[in-house]
Amino acid sequence: MMVAAAMALAPSALAAEASKVGDAAPDWSGIIGIDDKEHSLADYKEAKAIVLVFTCNDYGPKGVQVIAVNVNNIPADRLDKMKERAKAKGFNFPYIYDSSQKMGHDYGAKVTPHVFGLDKDRKIAYIGAIDNSQKPDRADKHYVRDALDALLAGNKPPQAETKAFGCSIKYEKKAE
Repeated sequence: MMVAAAMALAPSALAAEASKVGDAAPDWSGIIGIDDKEHSLADYKEAKAIVLVFTCNDYGPKGVQVIAVNVNNIPADRLDKMKERAKAKGFNFPYIYDSSQKMGHDYGAKVTPHVFGLDKDRKIAYIGAIDNSQKPDRADKHYVRDALDALLAGNKPPQAETKAFGCSIKYEKKAE
């Protein structure tokens, strides 16, 4: 299963050690989506792969589940705005909002998008960027596609880790 998590985290905000390739995927549940339903990792147990990211539609017919995750706690990124964006963009995948920011902390996400690919056993098989360019039309390396193709063929991704880049996630500062 492939999970690409579009989440970010400031290193100082980490409550626990960040996930690494080969780790079991952090479990999550009770996350409200734009459909006003609660979502959990267990809901997608039949999926051959999962992608937690803001955009990725190509792998649905191959048994990959795309799940977009937002953990930013700023007004422009809250659930009501997510619903507007999903409707405007025609999202055809779950788009969930973790106001607790626990998923971001558990996965160790730092930027959006930050991709975490999980194999069929829910072990993290890939961590990093979607591709090698901030402009999709200029990308010549497609890390998530390569990882998904490998996982769907029963193999390990050719590159298990890449450097994620994007906007930092806005984590709330914890009182000390």
